[in-house]
Amino acid sequence: MKIERFEDIKAWQEARVLARMIYSAVGSDQYFGTDRRFREQIQSAAVSLMSNIGEGFSRRTTKEFIQFLFIAKGSVAEVQSQLYVTLDQGYINEEKFNELYSKSDEVARLISGFIRYLLNKDKLQKFKKPK
Repeated sequence: MKIERFEDIKAWQEARVLARMIYSAVGSDQYFGTDRRFREQIQSAAVSLMSNIGEGFSRRTTKEFIQFLFIAKGSVAEVQSQLYVTLDQGYINEEKFNELYSKSDEVARLISGFIRYLLNKDKLQKFKKPK
């Protein structure tokens, strides 16, 4: 499948699912309502993850795209770290934590695989013989 838009990228699609899951978890729990700053922070990290994949796709070079994918991967780690806070504060139960963490881990793996693909593709293009 050819990627023509950022919406075609599997990592972006799953990051969107994760953002939806985060928003749902935050919106469904009474405790998050009293911790507005933290709620906004975890939501922002989830949105940043999607946004960096989309923004990186619009860049002109593979190098820049990869840079944005690494930033997105950092946002995944931020979400994961914040998930521990949500668990430790009793904002979510362990089952919900595991569900959200598992999805975030899937997104991180997809981003890493995409980075590897782009790096290998870029290397191959540099060594192609001119016609």
